[in-house]
Amino acid sequence: MTEAMHTYQEEMRRLIEPLLDSENMELIDIECLKMKSRWLVKIYIDKDGGVTINDCSEISKQAGDLLDVHDVPPGPYTLEVSSPGLDRPLTRDKDYIKYIGYKVHVRVGEKIEGIKNFRGKLIDYLDENGRKTLLVDVSGNIYRIPKDLVVKAHLEYEF
Repeated sequence: MTEAMHTYQEEMRRLIEPLLDSENMELIDIECLKMKSRWLVKIYIDKDGGVTINDCSEISKQAGDLLDVHDVPPGPYTLEVSSPGLDRPLTRDKDYIKYIGYKVHVRVGEKIEGIKNFRGKLIDYLDENGRKTLLVDVSGNIYRIPKDLVVKAHLEYEF
């Protein structure tokens, strides 16, 4: 992710979180991607009992107005608002804690023991001397994955 995309994501988060708080919803994640001629902004929201299509539609309208007023991201964009779905992203400490015991897919920026992609069961989420660490069981092998190396993590739904 470019620095500009990260900056836009943070600005969008700052604008959208108060809106969601007022609707008793929470922001799960924001993705901001530069396409050929426009931006693609994906906002994932949730609430107790799950979000409805009407919730997504209403938040889309309100969030779109906020983004337009603040010109974030600059220029044309497509906005998608949805629930996190079965393969919900894990981005916050409370996500990792909530989904201990679930199957996850974790991708890291630099190899750990020669591996960049881990698919297994999240068995713990620790604070080791101020460094957040995921413990993932991959086929009986336990890997310690520092959270600051995680590029992307999400639940893996088993059918």
